[in-house]
Amino acid sequence: MKENTAKYVTVNALAIALVCIATMAIQIPIPLGYMHLGNTCILLVAVLFGQTTGLLAGGIGSALADLLTGYTQWVLPTLIIKSIMGFAIGAIAHRKGTGFHMVNIRTFLGSAAGIVIMIFGYFAAGAIMNGSIYTGWTQVPGLTLEGIIGMVVFYAIGLVLEKAHVVKTLNLES
Repeated sequence: MKENTAKYVTVNALAIALVCIATMAIQIPIPLGYMHLGNTCILLVAVLFGQTTGLLAGGIGSALADLLTGYTQWVLPTLIIKSIMGFAIGAIAHRKGTGFHMVNIRTFLGSAAGIVIMIFGYFAAGAIMNGSIYTGWTQVPGLTLEGIIGMVVFYAIGLVLEKAHVVKTLNLES
């Protein structure tokens, strides 16, 4: 995608905004934070556009949402965790020029790896920030539920986009 700088900058800026808005729109409190649909968008943009867009949208979009919604203590951990998450998803699932396929082992493995990174990252950050492994564990059930819901919604949206041939229409495969 770097061949066309305007397209590259636009896609990344829109992906960051999409993740930020999806993270802020619905926030359900869990210990140490909140559940949201931002992970669905991180999964989607990383699979569609690759690791760089996944890294930028995941890290900046999620950290910006934390900053704007009053979770400022989580901005730096979120930036790191979600950047790694988005990069991993894109590195595993996205294959330029091979087409977009939701029902694919790479898509599933990339999605699962991203969710595991998120859960472990927030467990570790929560434990470090609060000086207690137990405190870090308190958010694991909520994060796991958030991850599962995020993957289900990701697959639902992705299958609709695939069925509607949106990727081909927008020429995202080039």
